[in-house]
Parts: sequence; structure tokens; C-alpha cells
Amino acid sequence: MSDVRHVLVLPDRDAAEEAAQALGERFGVREEPRLVRDALAGEDDAEDAQWLVVLRDDEGRLDAADLDAFAAEWDGWREEP
Repeated sequence: MSDVRHVLVLPDRDAAEEAAQALGERFGVREEPRLVRDALAGEDDAEDAQWLVVLRDDEGRLDAADLDAFAAEWDGWREEP
């Protein structure tokens, strides 16, 4: 097994929580994605934080283009490794 991870960057916590739940429904992701708050450099205000949805894809079955389109539904994007 490889350690493949995808990181989706989303604008706020609500979007990240919704996307994390939808990942299981749409892509059949079994392992719960991890949500991580990512404060922008030099910003102390929680409003200036992005949220990361980190998911493992050990089998390499998730398509990058599909994840790009998925993240865009919440005004987000997928980070390239």
C-alpha cells in the first residue's frame, strides 16, 4: 500500500465539514477525512483561515480531475502534492 493523500482547500469550516461528509457519499471514501484549520501567514483572525480536508487514497482510486471539480463546488481547490 502507498501513502497517497489528497488535500482539498476550502474557504471555511462549514464548507469543509459539508465536503468531508459528501466525499463518502459521492466517492465511497470509507476513512473519515481529517479537517485542519490553516491560518493564512500573518493573520490572527479566525475569519482569515482556510480549512483543509485531508483524505487518504491508499488504493489510488480517486481521480484528481474529479476532486478538482468536487472542491470547486465549495469555492475550493485541490492542492497538488
